Amino acid sequence: MSFELFVARRYLTARQKQAFISVISLISVLGVGLGVASLIVVVGVMHGFSTELRDKILGINAHMVAAVAGGAMHDYRELMGKAEAVPGVLGATPFVYTEVMLSSARGVKGVVLRGVDPASAGKVLALPKEMIVGSLDDLEIPGPFPGIVLGRELADRLGLIVGETVNLMSPAGKESAAGFSPKVKTFVLRGLFKSGMYEYDSTLAYVTIPAAQELLGFKRDIATGLELKVADVDAVDALAPKVRAALGGPPLFVRTWIDMNGNLFKALHLEKTAMFVILVMIVVVGCFSIITTLIMLVMEKTRDIAILMSMGATPAAIRKIFMLQGVIIGVVGTALGYALGLGVALALEKYQFIKIPGDVYPMDHLPVRLDWSDMVIIGVTALALCFLATMYPARQAARLSPVEALRHD
Repeated sequence: MSFELFVARRYLTARQKQAFISVISLISVLGVGLGVASLIVVVGVMHGFSTELRDKILGINAHMVAAVAGGAMHDYRELMGKAEAVPGVLGATPFVYTEVMLSSARGVKGVVLRGVDPASAGKVLALPKEMIVGSLDDLEIPGPFPGIVLGRELADRLGLIVGETVNLMSPAGKESAAGFSPKVKTFVLRGLFKSGMYEYDSTLAYVTIPAAQELLGFKRDIATGLELKVADVDAVDALAPKVRAALGGPPLFVRTWIDMNGNLFKALHLEKTAMFVILVMIVVVGCFSIITTLIMLVMEKTRDIAILMSMGATPAAIRKIFMLQGVIIGVVGTALGYALGLGVALALEKYQFIKIPGDVYPMDHLPVRLDWSDMVIIGVTALALCFLATMYPARQAARLSPVEALRHD
């Protein structure tokens, strides 16, 4: 153990008449520890919330959408093969998109209707895994009426159970002597899904592509566009131009999940950054305690410093003694904060004892996702602040004149 470290440790563990300084040192350690623990828990929750939200959005929506201006893709089957041939694209499926009115004996609701291909939808969407009653394949069961799959919240709101019939009213109607008459078609409920996001579970309905085409009055086998799944969801911006080039370029356009949800995730990132800055203030409070501790220690140990310097200790050695004290407080406080913060975060993740309203948020509990880069940034920030807090007291101690200090003793 070096001379400076030995003296620094002894000063921090002072007893008897210097016990008050030890108490302040303990308070400094607790201040730093609580700040680090708060940062770990809050940043973990914010990261978990944004990751969980992204996973749920990408479970219902594709990573990338290719469509044609005007919404009519005639050669979509050929384009599916071209899209899947692009390196980085894992799968493609066609879709038909429209908004219709859904009515039953117990209510009416405007819904987003999506025509899907049950054979290829599972390669792109997580919808087959989110089915709680029935499956997408049930949409193709032959019968007098085509099948439809609804979100659990939507079915509950209209009081529907699997096997009942519903009516879909499309705006693609026709003119008659009595005026415009919308097209109405009857469907039978084949299944229910639950994504965990209230907005999707209460507004989405799925049918087969031929059923959607017939409802909308399409004269040809056309789709609204293609939904694509990619290997790396964070690299979709770089992959989009390659997909657009492979599909033939304009009038075809490609939109990524980042384009479609960019504002939401930017807001979440900004909120995470703001919470980080606010909670760093708790660590700063602990650092002010470190400054107070070291200043009082310098005043208390003026005679000791003078004796050490008269015995040959250099100003650099004196400065190092007091800087080491602050670093020790920072390291112990940060370690305590990691232990407390990780314990609370892992308990939240395992036991989920904090519940939140599922009809307001896209999940029913506080999600926690610990990222190693966040943990490193928190630790480095805390240690850097603690180190900076030692600079002024250590410099003042090193500038003491041993002659002046001993003359007044």
